[in-house]
Amino acid sequence: MQLIFQDRADAAKKLAEKLEMLKKEEPIILAIPRGGVVTGDVIALELCAKLDVVVPRKLGAPYMPELAIGAVMHDGSYYLNTDVITMLNVPKEYIEAEKGVQMKEIDRRLTLFRGSREYDLKGKTVVLADDGVATGATMFAAAQWVKKQKPKKLVIAVPVGPVETIDKLKQIADEVVVITTPALFGAVGEFYQDFTQVSDKQVQEIMRKHGYKV
Repeated sequence: MQLIFQDRADAAKKLAEKLEMLKKEEPIILAIPRGGVVTGDVIALELCAKLDVVVPRKLGAPYMPELAIGAVMHDGSYYLNTDVITMLNVPKEYIEAEKGVQMKEIDRRLTLFRGSREYDLKGKTVVLADDGVATGATMFAAAQWVKKQKPKKLVIAVPVGPVETIDKLKQIADEVVVITTPALFGAVGEFYQDFTQVSDKQVQEIMRKHGYKV
């Protein structure tokens, strides 16, 4: 029987237990909106840690926006899924145009959720958290960006993900904390009884709770 989480809070509590050893390092919990902010909120409260958000955005394939050909960050840095790009023969012009579209959405979300594009992660222990990974494109883009900020340590924390994605993430992070890596994996939402979409307003409410004036 596959492990099913009741909801994001339930999964995050289980994840926080595995992250307990980081409490003494006063980590920054860097959550990926929107669903990952619910995960990050619970982890931050359990570890008495600072919550922040980072906003990678998936680059959708032509005519198949749900299929990730990569992901982009607010500074224009990006991760590309070269296998998918080659298979679909995606032109460079399309990738550049899609990056532009997604960077506008990143700006909107950063303004809405934290009010700034500035980060100070140098020398800090950073826990990059989401409610799960599938292809991992957004997580790879975020992890590559975090590494450039010269943190003391980068820990990726997700409740669920396919083993091949988790193995790849282990190559970029100092540590990957995951609860389950099911052999049969379709989508993250399959492993939650309640995977209701999280709204901008809910994210804002969480960030206000952690002291952000948004």
